[in-house]
Amino acid sequence: MKARATTSTSRRLHVTRAILAGCCCVWAAAVTFGQTPPAAERIAAIKESLAKNQAALKQYSWIETTQTSLKGEVKKTEQKQCSYGADGKVQKTPMPGAAPPQAAPASGGRGGGRLKQKVVQNKVEETKEYMEQVAALVQAYVPPDPQKIQAAGAAGNLSVQPSAGVTTMTVKNYQKAGDSLAIGLDSTANTMRNVQVSSYVEKPKDDDVTLNVTFANLEDGTSYPQKSVLVVAAKKIQVVVTNSGYKKNGT
Repeated sequence: MKARATTSTSRRLHVTRAILAGCCCVWAAAVTFGQTPPAAERIAAIKESLAKNQAALKQYSWIETTQTSLKGEVKKTEQKQCSYGADGKVQKTPMPGAAPPQAAPASGGRGGGRLKQKVVQNKVEETKEYMEQVAALVQAYVPPDPQKIQAAGAAGNLSVQPSAGVTTMTVKNYQKAGDSLAIGLDSTANTMRNVQVSSYVEKPKDDDVTLNVTFANLEDGTSYPQKSVLVVAAKKIQVVVTNSGYKKNGT
């Protein structure tokens, strides 16, 4: 039952596509500080590349696999066929053979069984509420807010660092004191390479939440979110979403 609550929350995040949609504005905000003609040309190239990539991605359908683990044990795995609809939004259809949610174990006895069932139900509700907080937290980072990026730059909390073919923009104290948001772009192709979020729900270390999204390229060079890993340390929950089996529509 815990797995059902956490998986339903993970579906609400829509992390990777929101990142692609907001990334152009973020990099534009980043180069506002100390902007030079080369920097302006660079951001224009990034915006054009990301727009073309998003348009190319809409020509594909793919399989999304979501795996939810609790305390290191896989509790649920489900697959969905995905594609963009006429409204530009991703349409998801559960695939046949998807594993059903695990049922709660049958309780034995009378009073003891009812008490145990109530305890389990309370834990499920607690986990559900906590994961709703996690979802709201992640949505505060995705898509990134250009105004927060500008504020971070003004406060000296923004850095842009090229390394090994990847240009990484890191923002510290983006939403909360001590958090960080990092976005990596291929320095040559101007395509997404990775996104990392490190934050917490209420207390640092006690309520740590991390999100790591890695991107790969299709045969035609189109960049896509290959894998995202959400780790909720306080509840020992991990949600891994993998995208695969990309096919061009009509082929």
